[in-house]
Amino acid sequence: MPSVTEAAVKIQEFGGQGITIHPRPDERHITRKDVYDLKPIVTTEFNIEGNPHREFIDMVLEVKPEQVTLVPDADDAITSNAGWDTRKHLGFLTEIITGFKNAGIRTSVFLDPQPELVEYAAKAGADRIELYTEAYAKNYILDKESAIKPYYDTAVVAAEFGLGLNAGHDLSLDNLKYFADHIPNLLEVSIGHALISEALYMGLENTVQAYLKRLAKW
Repeated sequence: MPSVTEAAVKIQEFGGQGITIHPRPDERHITRKDVYDLKPIVTTEFNIEGNPHREFIDMVLEVKPEQVTLVPDADDAITSNAGWDTRKHLGFLTEIITGFKNAGIRTSVFLDPQPELVEYAAKAGADRIELYTEAYAKNYILDKESAIKPYYDTAVVAAEFGLGLNAGHDLSLDNLKYFADHIPNLLEVSIGHALISEALYMGLENTVQAYLKRLAKW
């Protein structure tokens, strides 16, 4: 308690358009059992994110979610804290992405808002990039225009290379609408910690509906 599977069912009932999970090696957030239990329950879009170690790769290939998001987080990281250096890891990412795409799984690469790295994500064969939005969230309260600029610039380059665009990390009811309104071609946002925290005060259904209102143009 609380039940991950019950939460997924309720979030979808309340209008959530997908379920994202991040099973880490120590299983402190999501267990391997959760991954398999969620597969028949997720009727919207299932997105599994994580560092592509061998066990993670094998699990994703077995479960076959609609999307896998590759995140270079260390095993002992409290949470994701950086995107890929796609130039440095081009060969590795190309091999991993090829395997997932051959299995019919859409592949997204977690990326800092650095336009120069988008080209290498495309070269590796990624279908999408997911912008790591912690810096935006931190700077939003200080200067929202400056906070959004590197994300806008990266989004423009992503479109030039034909990559879909996702975003996630520290997005909340306070900062999401401005981000969504100013980032072109945004397809998907993943909200975790903020949604559950806000639900403590607002209730889960009201919170999901509040997020959908922030994204009403979608």
